[in-house]
Amino acid sequence: MTAVIDTDVAIIGAGPVGLFAVFECGMLRMKSVVIDALEDVGGQCTALYPEKPIYDIPAHPAIGAAELIAQLETQIEPFAPVKLLGRRVETLMHDGEVITLGTSRGETIRCKAVIIAAGAGAFGPNRPPLDGLEGYEASGAVRYMVARREEMRGKRVVIAGGGDSAVDWALSLKDVAAKVTVVHRRPKFRAAPETAAQLDAAAAKGEIEMVIPYQLHGLKGDGATLYAVTVATLKGEERDIPADHLLAFFGLSMELGPIADWGLGLERNHIAVEPATCATNVDGVFAIGDIATYPGKLKLILQGFSEAAMAAHAIHPRVFPGEALHFEYSTTKGVPAG
Repeated sequence: MTAVIDTDVAIIGAGPVGLFAVFECGMLRMKSVVIDALEDVGGQCTALYPEKPIYDIPAHPAIGAAELIAQLETQIEPFAPVKLLGRRVETLMHDGEVITLGTSRGETIRCKAVIIAAGAGAFGPNRPPLDGLEGYEASGAVRYMVARREEMRGKRVVIAGGGDSAVDWALSLKDVAAKVTVVHRRPKFRAAPETAAQLDAAAAKGEIEMVIPYQLHGLKGDGATLYAVTVATLKGEERDIPADHLLAFFGLSMELGPIADWGLGLERNHIAVEPATCATNVDGVFAIGDIATYPGKLKLILQGFSEAAMAAHAIHPRVFPGEALHFEYSTTKGVPAG
């Protein structure tokens, strides 16, 4: 028998922003169902970098991604959200004031509003075009994430990329790995200025080797065990870097999946929203976090948290029509009883 679930708000995406949306809705006495294609909550924090430190969460000078998710789960426990994991939302239909969602496992969810907090959508790593890559991926010699820092202890690690992930992991692994080498095609990194400065300082101390301006060119090994990473300049100058692991951080390829067919206003695979409410062009559907875009948007978790609060307040009149919402600080009213 197909399950039918009635709720106030359906939240698509169980990453940090989606989880915080549960809290914000709960604080306004709105029930939530959370749906995610992954088997666990946490989104990219859980799937790609559970041990990566995050530095821009207020009151946490540094917090591991997995720890952040654990704290968010604790925060939403009083509201007992229904979690539907390991399935995708395939369909969205309007029936008057009710929105009906259908999942890939056959559940039907009826709600008053939808919050899309799908992060990068259906995401996967951008893979470098290297011969024999699949064999080294299968053995774990080439990776696009680090689940546990200890796996790199005593290893020769080559990190390729110029963004936050490459810089953060170089800094994180320099005290664990036998050697960390960073390969990038130009001296400037697209990372936060503070961490980029830390990388420069570590390189100056000899803690990290910088191989610039080079790009990945090939892999040397027996097809499973990696011996060296070949890099080359644009002029064709090559060199081999002894390595046990290659960590390639070239971003994520993003695919919206069925969301792309719901008539939403899309801008380069992102959903355009009203900045003040996070409402989309489809009545009752809101988008927050990395998937949402508007002028001045910053792709920061903390901005996604703010958007969760704005969306919840905008949704309240849909769930409780005619009821005035007298805003109170959480320090005044505490957490509503479930």
